[in-house]
Amino acid sequence: MTTLSLTRPRVLARTGLYTVLGANVALVTVLFADAGPSADPLISIGRLLGMYGALLMAFQLVLIARLSWLDRRLGMDRLTSLHRWTGFSVLWLLLGHMVFIVFGYATLSDTGPVDEFVTLATTVDGIFQAIVAFALIMFVGAASARFARRKLAYETWHFIHLYTYLAVVLGFSHQIFEGSSFVGNAFARAYWWTLWGGALAAVLLGRVILPLWRNFRHQLRVSAVVPESDQVVSVYVTGRNLDQLPAKAGQFFIWRFLTKGRWWAANPFSLSAAPDGKSLRLTVKALGDGSASLRHIKPGTRVFAEGPYGAFTTMHQTKQNALLIAGGVGITPIRALLEEIHGHVVVFYRVNKHDDAVLLQELDHLARSRGAVLHLLAGPVNAVDAHGNQLLSPKNVAGLAPDVWDRDVFVCGPPPMTNAVLSSLRELGVPREQIHAERFSLAS
Repeated sequence: MTTLSLTRPRVLARTGLYTVLGANVALVTVLFADAGPSADPLISIGRLLGMYGALLMAFQLVLIARLSWLDRRLGMDRLTSLHRWTGFSVLWLLLGHMVFIVFGYATLSDTGPVDEFVTLATTVDGIFQAIVAFALIMFVGAASARFARRKLAYETWHFIHLYTYLAVVLGFSHQIFEGSSFVGNAFARAYWWTLWGGALAAVLLGRVILPLWRNFRHQLRVSAVVPESDQVVSVYVTGRNLDQLPAKAGQFFIWRFLTKGRWWAANPFSLSAAPDGKSLRLTVKALGDGSASLRHIKPGTRVFAEGPYGAFTTMHQTKQNALLIAGGVGITPIRALLEEIHGHVVVFYRVNKHDDAVLLQELDHLARSRGAVLHLLAGPVNAVDAHGNQLLSPKNVAGLAPDVWDRDVFVCGPPPMTNAVLSSLRELGVPREQIHAERFSLAS
């Protein structure tokens, strides 16, 4: 197997996504030109910005649809990042659309922009809907800013993002009433209806139909809850026809345990064992109220799981051998990967102290059974080895895995540790396509 053939899923997905977007940008530009110039150049610029903004809003829906084909190849973290930046682009495009349109009409009517804004909002069909849509997008954008996102619970943030769908509906209704490329051109109308219909269908399929179908089909229930330490618990989930659930080692689900007081709480947890067609296992550290309460879940509890998600899988392995690097509870997808990954494997497990090493005994047994090499790197954040090197420094990484340049490297752990490892790998010159690190964050 060559590197080219093995990296092809991610490369093709990314290239295909950008190619489709580029082709639609070109088509929208043609539709704009075909509609002809407006009475004022400012209005023409505003129209074009509005059309690009509408296109990116539809593109955003595809990004948050959680389509399995894209997610397995790009990963939810990359799709989330692209969704975030696309959202800010939509915000600026629609702001420009509104400003240029208002100033353009103000020039024609020889009035001030504020008076013209009020006149358009109160006398022209579809303008009020556009203003409400823009206000909703501003609200959602503010909630997505990093400082706000850190202060919001996931459920609150998710509820706020539901307003995006209302903004889409209002924005489309504005386009129907006022879109120049929509009003007088049958082909343009067919294009926009197809674009919006396809984007909304993708969301309906990925976010509603597929999760409901899978949970109806597999009937997931908790079969056992096993404490691994004072702060860590493993939850075993069984169901029907699990051999037909397309889950891979390294992936995660968004779990809801359907008990009183918990059914609304959705948490992303990785599989801590490779799926065997009979059960699924997640291992969780008590970092918050949601994860801490899992210790008290009763066997037999119904489970609603969305997924599997993530590109942190052997699909993207490009070399015969691998280096797996885990930090803290990030060991869970790494431990699952150790069961499934190809070739000779070296494992680094970074913890603050030996007692923090979750699943160490079974990890050691699994490593021995498949001829892997396991290194437990224990010590405080700035701990060094006998030679004065930090435990995950470039020199130490190369010392423990001398052929690191000829291995795929899978990294999972807290952001500071992940960033430090990625920095070491870059300094060592490990090719980018051999480095796999997925941050398990959620799109709206």
